[in-house]
Amino acid sequence: MSSKKIDGYVKSENVIWFVVVSLLIGFVGGVAFGIYKSGTFSAPGSMEGAPAMNAELQANIDAFKARTSEDPKDAEAWIQLGHLYFDAGQAEQSIEAYEKALAIQPQNANVWTDLGVMYRRSGKPEKAVAAFDRAMQIDPKHEISRFNKGIVLFHDLKDEKGALKAWESLLAINPDAQSPGGHSVRELVDHILQEHRKEK
Repeated sequence: MSSKKIDGYVKSENVIWFVVVSLLIGFVGGVAFGIYKSGTFSAPGSMEGAPAMNAELQANIDAFKARTSEDPKDAEAWIQLGHLYFDAGQAEQSIEAYEKALAIQPQNANVWTDLGVMYRRSGKPEKAVAAFDRAMQIDPKHEISRFNKGIVLFHDLKDEKGALKAWESLLAINPDAQSPGGHSVRELVDHILQEHRKEK
């Protein structure tokens, strides 16, 4: 059976976040999580690996800020501005831009997922989970929002049952789902369940 990567996240110039970096190396010291961006791993919740603001990035931000000023109802401009702030590691500005976009296009599951990423990065895991839930309400087959919800529940909110439920719901949609780093979600779930059996 061929493996399938998680679908449902389209922001190509950025990334699907979160990789289980120790999945295949024994989970030494517990499950370790990182943020995956442009092939770089960084500490959970940090902005390490995010590109520093440079002249080109600032120019693009200025251009889209001007575009949103000219037409505040231009949802695509707000989305692109959110992505640029995402790239610049400016979570609060990214959140504001995504929220403006969603006020115009509330049914955009991918932007809700991007918003959840930024909420998590800004230290608001409960709001991140709510954003992922909204993405799943809009698109019941939205896979990355389910994966991300599990990570935030497990790592940030210490809700192991909730995390397993989120990942199991992903596997119900795509039994061959892999994390963005290419690791098997089924293997992650099975490992956690195995550790539970050992503890009993």
